[in-house]
Amino acid sequence: MKALIYLLVGCVFSVGLILSGMTQPLKVVGFLDIFGSWDPSLAFVMGVAVLTTLVGYRLVFLDAKPLCEDSFKLPTLQHIDMRLLSGAVLFGMGWGISGLCPGPALASLVAGSVGIYVFVIAMFLGFVVAPKLIK
Repeated sequence: MKALIYLLVGCVFSVGLILSGMTQPLKVVGFLDIFGSWDPSLAFVMGVAVLTTLVGYRLVFLDAKPLCEDSFKLPTLQHIDMRLLSGAVLFGMGWGISGLCPGPALASLVAGSVGIYVFVIAMFLGFVVAPKLIK
């Protein structure tokens, strides 16, 4: 039952990414190009996402534990360190260059684009290689 709920939530999230245009790399790059031909439409998407998150977290934390888990798994790091900053910079650079981040890339797999497949393969290779480099 838990796997079915996770699948349903993932599908709803994917549909939201597709409908909002977050799976279109050119639209995302257009949003990031504030000094060129800026496309502000994704600012609305981000605003709605932040609002949904603010309300959602308030509602979720009313319960003592999540619906499908034994406890909440929250980050314990309370400070900003070099690992966090360098990870954020690398993520932002990758997002800006490709116009994709992991969620939209996975949702875009249904489009059948070779470029998306290459991105996702490279992303998973990065998941495997990065921990070995960070040690």
